[in-house]
Amino acid sequence: MESVRQTTQRTLEFGIYRDGDNNLDRSQAVTLAQALQLSREDANIEFTVEDTTSRNSSRLQTRMYTLADGQVDHASTGLPHDMASSKNLADFVATTLDQAERCGAKQTWIELSDHGAGDGGGLEADSAQAIMSIDAMAAAIARGVQLHAGDHPEDAGRKVDGVVANQCLMASLGFSDELSHAGVKFLAASPETMLSPGTPTTVAGAIARHPDDPVAMAHAVVRDVMDYTYEVGAQRWHPAAAFDVLDLANDKWAQVERRVKAFNDTLANEPASAARIVRSDAASVEGMVRFPHADGMPWQGDRPAVTLYDTIAGDSRLDQSLRTSAKAAAGAIASIVLAHAESSDVAPFGDADYRDAVGPTVHFPVRSSEIDPWAPRVSETNNAFYKRLDGSNVAATIA
Repeated sequence: MESVRQTTQRTLEFGIYRDGDNNLDRSQAVTLAQALQLSREDANIEFTVEDTTSRNSSRLQTRMYTLADGQVDHASTGLPHDMASSKNLADFVATTLDQAERCGAKQTWIELSDHGAGDGGGLEADSAQAIMSIDAMAAAIARGVQLHAGDHPEDAGRKVDGVVANQCLMASLGFSDELSHAGVKFLAASPETMLSPGTPTTVAGAIARHPDDPVAMAHAVVRDVMDYTYEVGAQRWHPAAAFDVLDLANDKWAQVERRVKAFNDTLANEPASAARIVRSDAASVEGMVRFPHADGMPWQGDRPAVTLYDTIAGDSRLDQSLRTSAKAAAGAIASIVLAHAESSDVAPFGDADYRDAVGPTVHFPVRSSEIDPWAPRVSETNNAFYKRLDGSNVAATIA
């Protein structure tokens, strides 16, 4: 088959999958204006956009277009897509990869822009009354890669290099692990609730500046997010309390899986006295949604994983085998953190401190009310990662 590649060679194809079928429609739309501006300033980047929105219209609709060199192209407007549909996301991924081939992009990244629920999923579509699970999101990305390869065998080696989550709480072990299994190389996300409009689209520029240096790219992305300031009238705010770029290399995540599963299985065989100590240690590591009036939210059981396992490993009251397995889990998880930054004083969150929130979270409930309080609509336990690593052993032993 003849290649569809154009003469223009770009560094980055950046797909924006923006689900405005909910209460974030207007506030998150600012990021699309950022994309247009960045395309004017940086000829190395092209954006492929799917925007389901009711902005500037009396009804919901889906707009699809590309942005390059400050111009809108390939534009179409039609009936609203179900943004919580795995098939719809797969089609968008395939379209973005097709466009990446046309412009000869070195890398392809996908931004998911909407609500996020950690290991409970994301991409909430009010019209469909649905939210996509982390398993479905990862499977959609893998399926999109397959669709592109099937239609363009000459470009079958092209993958989704990275995912940017302009969503709350998506720097989690479960989501990261599923993306790794789907072949994605990097995840840029926050472990905590974000403040809309969220992740600025300027991160695409940071990615494009460092296509061959993952560490420099990761640090540039984190700086862009943590330093960015939104301003409306007298109000000024940063989008994230903490932000990470994670390495999703298969070998590293195989190690994470082995170490976390070993800890979970060791804990399940400990006596009740050890379980009480671990429960106390875990309770000392504050979960997410660290802001006033957050009682009852599922993510209070999502604890910074490195800090959690290090805390357990440092407790001399526990037997050495459990402490050793906890230390190994902490080390494996720390190895996948390419860059991170945390704030010590987040004013909109009641001056909450996030200096312990380095890297991804793990769902580690210490009471039954933290296990899955919003199930079945939003479930942090009904996913392949939780089941594969015997997460239920922790809940049964500790919570």
